[in-house]
Amino acid sequence: MRRGAPVGRVVAAVLLLVSAAGCAAGTGSTGPGGRLSYAVEAQPDCMDPQISPYDVTAAIGRNIFDSLVSLDREGTLRPWLATSWKISDDGLDYTFELREGVRFHDGTAFTADAVKATLDHAVAPETKSQYAAGLISMYRGATVLDAHTVRIHLSRPYAPLLQVLSTATFGIQSPTALRAHQGRTCVHPVGTGPFVFADWIRNRSIELDRNPAYAWGPEGAAHRGPARLPGLTVQFIPEAASRFGALSSGQVDIAAVPPGNISTLRHADGFSFLRAPQPGAPYVLLLNPYRAPLDDRRVRQALQHAVRFDALVQALYSGQYQRAWSALSPATPGYDQRSEGTWAYDPELTARLLDEAGWTGRDGAGYRTKDGRRLTVQWPYMASQMRDQRALLAQGIQAEAKRAGIEVRLTAMEPGSFLQKALGRDADLMGFSWNRGDPDIMRTFFASDQTARQGGSNAFAVHDSRLDRWLKDASVTRDPAARDALYAKAQRRVNDEALALPVYAPATLLGVADRVRGITTDAQAYPLFYDARWED
Repeated sequence: MRRGAPVGRVVAAVLLLVSAAGCAAGTGSTGPGGRLSYAVEAQPDCMDPQISPYDVTAAIGRNIFDSLVSLDREGTLRPWLATSWKISDDGLDYTFELREGVRFHDGTAFTADAVKATLDHAVAPETKSQYAAGLISMYRGATVLDAHTVRIHLSRPYAPLLQVLSTATFGIQSPTALRAHQGRTCVHPVGTGPFVFADWIRNRSIELDRNPAYAWGPEGAAHRGPARLPGLTVQFIPEAASRFGALSSGQVDIAAVPPGNISTLRHADGFSFLRAPQPGAPYVLLLNPYRAPLDDRRVRQALQHAVRFDALVQALYSGQYQRAWSALSPATPGYDQRSEGTWAYDPELTARLLDEAGWTGRDGAGYRTKDGRRLTVQWPYMASQMRDQRALLAQGIQAEAKRAGIEVRLTAMEPGSFLQKALGRDADLMGFSWNRGDPDIMRTFFASDQTARQGGSNAFAVHDSRLDRWLKDASVTRDPAARDALYAKAQRRVNDEALALPVYAPATLLGVADRVRGITTDAQAYPLFYDARWED
């Protein structure tokens, strides 16, 4: 059977649709001794870490908020705002001894009340958490034992709790600010971190000032005391070419660099390149198994084998992102390496599966038909979901599917309409990725108690009894080998049932001017600026 035009031609044709980006705008770098300027692709929707689900909120918020514990790139948990902790034998109670002498940016003392207030805020219905609440759905409450001792109570054992509490999503907020700015916490973030939120000019920048009182950095930091930079300006430059131009021209000091510019950056004088693979869920296409035509497993599997994902990922991301094979990225603990290569591009198999499913006709446009209906898959999306060249990727997948006789209909939607009409309802396919340093992220996407209404990301309300059992058991056991075995089963189940199509494993790609030193990344691959400094 004819395999169609080379995928490079498909990508090249899609690229012709993209116009050249304009010049970057922003406040610009102040240079050595001044504020550091950091260019990112998108701005946050909200700076309350317990509300927003977005990576950019967590990445910026990591500089504002500290956590109870820290997790390093090697997976080691270390004390931070908590100096020690004990777990009860039944795994239902976690008791934390807290650091003394810590103050929030508004002057409020850090005590056990702040820990309780932050966790209560995360799960409160009025918070309308889009991510945090789902992570701690087993949270039953917290007891303040004294000013610097707090006990967290769970309704069931949850082995990843300490990892969850190490994330920026659970950065501890000032209880005073939570009360004073109730309903307005998105624009009034108050933490204990090395930088203080100073200003937010929508669609332009966020300004963070050094916290001069900071003296409680996590174990493993390169220095003690306040941050070495006087401040940080985070600029929002959506166009990849403009962002790279701002870096190369000296308008910014560090920038999120598109994969296609890495080769240029490596051969340019005055810059270094930082790459950190992101853990969690790779960019995956979630498939709706409860609505025709994807309610037929054979059609889902046909789509799985219809697309040359290897070639698309290579063509668009220049080898900087890996092809994904699993619902977990390779940088995630528990990743099942045996999943690699288990489902390849196979147009003959695709054709056979579609024939067996009854899609044997063809219409005038070449799409498969059944009972006079075209084989159409609806893919709605918001513009914010199409960062990282995902719009081009979607069009490449659309072109690949068309060769197999499957129409992938891409529909752009405003956020309000998307959430009300599309999410889990009028959709067959949705694209997501999620950054988290624990395989429990699979529970967020595939457990039946993690639907969007319950604060999770199970967009199509998948209810698979095997997945539910394995993911729950994995979240309870503290035996690493047992967890890995359970997550391996879950990864294979998702692939075998074609509940998702893993596409690529993202990585944080940063271009850094040589005048900047000390930029590192945390366990989530977010850049850290606490130790950053200007070259002497």
